[in-house]
Amino acid sequence: QVQLVESGGGLVQAGGSLRLSCAASGSIFSIDIMGWYRQAPGKQRELVATVSHAGRTVYGDSVKGRFTASRDNAKNTLFLQMNTLKPEDTAVYYCNALIIPRAYWGQGTQVTVSS
Repeated sequence: QVQLVESGGGLVQAGGSLRLSCAASGSIFSIDIMGWYRQAPGKQRELVATVSHAGRTVYGDSVKGRFTASRDNAKNTLFLQMNTLKPEDTAVYYCNALIIPRAYWGQGTQVTVSS
């Protein structure tokens, strides 16, 4: 079993920054892909960013140029540096880990951006 715990969410003013972390623990040999997704009230969950084991990143269109995802494979930890935050970034941010063929989710951390 694999557990994911997110941290770093909170309330920030528009234009500010936050850094999220996700720590994975449990029966892990290697995590293929780690990623961040978010879900705002009344909306579907959407991709924020994914990072492969080799460090290749994919970003959602709405965060390109503002957010940077990275991971520490030795510590099974995923990060998300969020800059120039906008009110529309307000959502619950979820960590995801793909250990083929299973995907695991964290409980989520709330990010609220005030205007």
